[in-house]
Formats: sequence, C-alpha cells, structure tokens
Amino acid sequence: MTRSKRPPDFEKSLSELEALVERLEGGELPLEESLKAFERGVALTRECQVALEAAQARVDILLKRDGAIEAQPFPDEGDDDAGSGEDRLG
Repeated sequence: MTRSKRPPDFEKSLSELEALVERLEGGELPLEESLKAFERGVALTRECQVALEAAQARVDILLKRDGAIEAQPFPDEGDDDAGSGEDRLG
C-alpha cells in the first residue's frame, strides 16, 4: 500500500526561506541568482503554507473529536481580557 505524500517539513522549509531572505537582503547576488532565489523563496513559502494548513486540519480534527471543545480565534493583542487567565475553551 502506498502512503499519501507527507506535508513538507515546516521547520526545514522555514529555515531555508530565512537563509534565502538573508542572502537577498545582502544585496550581493547577481540579478539572475536573485531571481532564482526569489523563485525558490516563493516555493518555500507555499510549502510552509501547506504544512501549516495540514497542522490546522489536524488540530481541527482533535477539537471536533471531543465534541465539548470549540475552536476559538486567538485574541488580538489589544483585547482587554487577553491576559485575564480565563479559560476560553470551555
């Protein structure tokens, strides 16, 4: 039985993306290399997005499994009750 394709390794993709950004920000790459690095960066960004979506789907499944817990959006930093310590899940 073949296994479905695994989502990309988020940490590995993010680390490579960060290194590419540093190289591009350095401004020392020739134009053609900069374009290739940018193209790779776009691909890595997409890989990171796929990995994050897969993680979100897993979290959603876990939250639905219990039935008692509902997904709640994270509070904005400016919310008055963001640090109140109240349990937002139940």
